[in-house]
Amino acid sequence: MQVRVRTFARLREAIGGDLTLEVPEGATMSRLLAVVAETSEQAGEALFEESGELRGYVILMHNGRRVRRAEAMTLALADGDEVALFPPVAGG
Repeated sequence: MQVRVRTFARLREAIGGDLTLEVPEGATMSRLLAVVAETSEQAGEALFEESGELRGYVILMHNGRRVRRAEAMTLALADGDEVALFPPVAGG
């Protein structure tokens, strides 16, 4: 199945822009993030700590809805889903 990954700001630079990735049926968001990380060394470093944990600043969205980190491990994706990856947002 195909899942669209949208990236923003610093994550967009590291990952190289939006992606459409092929993942197995029933793949979780966690699995998708691992596939994104495999696209390049920069993508992996931008998303994950050396320990393999998702970096604390990465904000996850699934079809326009924010996803908590704990949900990413079990949230099953479907064909045509959209996942968005945001860096922290700050400003005044």
